[in-house]
Amino acid sequence: MKDLLLCIAKGLVEDTSAVSVDVDEPDAEGVIVYHLHVAADDMGRVIGKQGRIAKAIRTVMRAGAGRANQKIMVEID
Repeated sequence: MKDLLLCIAKGLVEDTSAVSVDVDEPDAEGVIVYHLHVAADDMGRVIGKQGRIAKAIRTVMRAGAGRANQKIMVEID
């Protein structure tokens, strides 16, 4: 799942070296939180107009997690 998020984010940004993902351990409800970090200049590219790209990233990640019987959440930092 981490590789999928990295692949999506690197395709969107100009500075691919600044892209990183931190993964938290599952909480009490079993939700795994993925923290996506990008350069400040690329933040708008990842979020998109009215958050549409961010919402699409979360939807794709949730679909992938559903196939693996996981619950996830993606935060963009």
